[in-house]
Amino acid sequence: MLQQLFSPSVQHTLDVGGIFVFAISGALLAVRKNFDVFGIAVLAEVTALGGGLFRDIVIGAVPPAAFTDLGYFLTPLLVTLVVFFLHPHMERIQTAVYVFDAAGLGLFCVTGTTKAYAYGLNLTASATLGMATAVGGGVLRDVLANEVPSLLRWDRDLYAVPAIVGATTVVLCIHYDALNPFTSGLAVVTAFVLRLLAMRFHWRAPRAWNRRSTVREE
Repeated sequence: MLQQLFSPSVQHTLDVGGIFVFAISGALLAVRKNFDVFGIAVLAEVTALGGGLFRDIVIGAVPPAAFTDLGYFLTPLLVTLVVFFLHPHMERIQTAVYVFDAAGLGLFCVTGTTKAYAYGLNLTASATLGMATAVGGGVLRDVLANEVPSLLRWDRDLYAVPAIVGATTVVLCIHYDALNPFTSGLAVVTAFVLRLLAMRFHWRAPRAWNRRSTVREE
């Protein structure tokens, strides 16, 4: 199905672009945590490839693309070198990094959903796996960095929700036989814009209603 939407070269370029921006966020977190160069590389690789690796293992696309395409594996290492030497400058363009990260989120939730469906999963499972593709690397990154994953924290702007919306848009298009390059691009843009709006206006998911816990809030 992906081959019907995009040419192999375009698909590969989009994937590498998403991997690149996700790797930046992982490498920068490693710098903030004072990790050594190996730790920076590990966090860059995990953030960039973790979601896609999980998806491929679940759907049986083995060996996963992360291990069969050298470009996928080397891109986070390139990011590691860039961040290792230029991280003060990268921190100054943090807003731009967040924008590119939002673009990667939109892209991966769409490609993850379509690939899962192409391997025989039903629409609900495909959307779920598409969302996991988009946010899985970030979850692994935060766990390895000894932090509560961002998408589980109430005080962080919406992250998983834009991915869910993008993935749901894809499966609705599949259901109504309307998935094509235009509608898939629209799904990417929808998730991307929703994430940007969440960052701009600090939209957050609601917590439990009528909370009366006496436990001190973390």
